[in-house]
This record gives sequence, C-alpha cells and structure tokens, in this order.
Amino acid sequence: MRKGLAIGFHAVSFLQFAFAVYYDYTYTIVPDNVTRVHSAFGGKFKFLTFWDAILQAVFFLVCLLNDMFGTNAVNPKKVPFIRKFKDYFHASLGFPVAMFVGVTFWTLMFVDRELVMPKVFDLYFPWWLNHLLHTMIMVSTMLEMIVAPRQYPKRSRSFGILMSFMLAYLIWIHVIYYKSGVWVYPVMEVLTQPLRILFFAVLLTFCTILYFIGEALNNFVWGKKYVAVAESAEPVLKT
Repeated sequence: MRKGLAIGFHAVSFLQFAFAVYYDYTYTIVPDNVTRVHSAFGGKFKFLTFWDAILQAVFFLVCLLNDMFGTNAVNPKKVPFIRKFKDYFHASLGFPVAMFVGVTFWTLMFVDRELVMPKVFDLYFPWWLNHLLHTMIMVSTMLEMIVAPRQYPKRSRSFGILMSFMLAYLIWIHVIYYKSGVWVYPVMEVLTQPLRILFFAVLLTFCTILYFIGEALNNFVWGKKYVAVAESAEPVLKT
C-alpha cells in the first residue's frame, strides 16, 4: 500500500513538472514589444524557475526509479546507489531550491508583482502554469518529506552543492546582463549596486536557512523512526 502510494505520487509529480517544462519552453513566448527579457541571451534558461522545474522533474524521476529498483526503507542495511543519489538530490537541491523559488516569488508578488512578473505577462503565461512552477513545487517537495524517508548526507557535501548551484546562478545572471544589457528580474533594475549586493546576500542567507529547515523537518518526521530502528537492533558484542 505504501509503496503504491509512493509510486503514484512520484509518477504524477514527475509528469506534471516534465509537462510544465515542455509547455513553458514551447508555448510561453513573450513578444519583444512587451519585454526584452524573454528573447535575450539565455532563453528560458535564464530563469531560476525554469531550472527548478527541470530539477524537480529529474528529482521525481529519480524517486520513481528508487521506488522500483532501490529502497524506501527508513534505515536500510545496504543503501543502493539510486537511494543515495535521491537523498543527496533532495537535501542539496530538491527541497531548498523549490522552497526558495516558491517563497521568494510569492513574497515579491505580494509586495509588487511588477518586480517579478508584470501583469502584462498574464496574456502569455497561463495561471495554471504559474501555480505549477511556483506553488506545486512547494507542495510536492513538502509531501515528499512525508511520503518517503531519506538519510540526510553530510552537510559539508550537500550544503556545498546547494551553495555552488546558487553562486553559479548568480554568476549566470551577470553573464546574461553583460551579454544583453538586461537583468533577468525587474527587481534588479530598481536597485542600486550596493542594494543589489545586499539583496543577493539576503537571498543566499535565506537559501541557507531553507537547507537547515529541510534537515529539521526530515528529523521531525522520520527522526523517531530512526531511533526506534536503532534501539530495536540487537547489540553487537565486541570480542
């Protein structure tokens, strides 16, 4: 029953994000007379939301493969490679990047939507795609916390992967600006250079906090079960 639930959830999540990536790449084309951003250097790959949708599609495909060929045991004696890869993926990129994209997007939308997605984009970017890319990513990654267990890897490795990814993206948006003279997000245009640096620092700090929130949530949901498994194991006598 639990295995069937995990397979069904992971299959639906993979399909929804794979479709979102396909639809966004193929059909959401904003004309140059509306904004220069969408046709500028980098194409769809300039947006963190698009990168995150790809990450989520790949992650839930990995989850599905783990359901079929790996293990969802709370504390397996022998951890298959696909399970190790899934646990690393979720800890370093799956959870923190999904929550970062969703929370920052809706926060900026609440403050002033023109800073992140001007109202004119509604003609080209359907509401259901917006919720798939900015709402369901948070819902799905939270449900994943409950549906299947994971063993959090060493912080030095998984947190390092997260910071490397985010710093690489910051470099990438500056490359885009250098190549096209266009900032990926409108909010960057209204900030002075010192405020822009402060803005990036705050975002990286927030991403760091999200990593530790993910680890804490995992321990809250699965921590007692880890302890129960450990305590139920027979002690090994050293000779």
